[in-house]
Amino acid sequence: MTTERIRRAHLERVTRETRIAVDVDVDGSGAATIHTGVGFLDHLWDAVARHGMFDLNVTADGDLHIDSHHTAEDVAILLGRAFDQALGDRRGIVRIAHAYAPLDEALALAVVDVSGRGHGEIDAPIAEPMLGTLDSDLVRHMLVSFAVEARLTLHARILAGQNGHHRAEALYKAFARALDAATRLDARLGDAVPSTKGTLG
Repeated sequence: MTTERIRRAHLERVTRETRIAVDVDVDGSGAATIHTGVGFLDHLWDAVARHGMFDLNVTADGDLHIDSHHTAEDVAILLGRAFDQALGDRRGIVRIAHAYAPLDEALALAVVDVSGRGHGEIDAPIAEPMLGTLDSDLVRHMLVSFAVEARLTLHARILAGQNGHHRAEALYKAFARALDAATRLDARLGDAVPSTKGTLG
C-alpha cells in the first residue's frame, strides 16, 4: 500500500451569489479555520473537522443580505467536490462505515458508502425554523449537497432529541465519524479498489 499517499485538495468557486475557497486534508488532525459569516454554519463544519479528524479551511463571502441559503449550499457543494478530488480513485479505503453520535438528549446515526455515486437520504426534522442565522432546513440540504458532490451515498437520521442545536450537531458529528471511518486506508486492501466492479467511479 502507498503509505505516502497525499489526500488533499484546494478548490475555489465564484458565482454571482458567493465567493468560496476550501482546503481539505482527509488525513488531518481535526484542525479547522472556517469563516462563512454564518455562525452556526461555521459551528457544524468545525464539528465535522474535529470529529472526523479532517483539516478544513473554509472562507466564504456570500449574499447574506438575502439569507443564508446560497452560502450554506455552496460551501457544502465545494467541500464535497474537494473531498472527491482528495480521495482520488479511492484505492485502499474502507469504503462503508456507520456511526452514532449523542449530544445530551439528542442522538443521530449516519451511514456512509464512498461508492462513487452521489446520493443523500437525510431524515433531520428540526422544529426551530432558524438556528442562529442558519435556516434549519439547510442542516439537511447541506448533507445532500455534500453527498452528491463527493460522490458518496449518505443515509443519516436524527433518532432523538428536543433541542434543535443538539439535534443538528449530533447529526454532523455522526456524519463526521462515519466519513472518517469510511475514508480510512485499510492495510489489508493495499492499492485495491473495494468494489466488485474494480472501480468506484
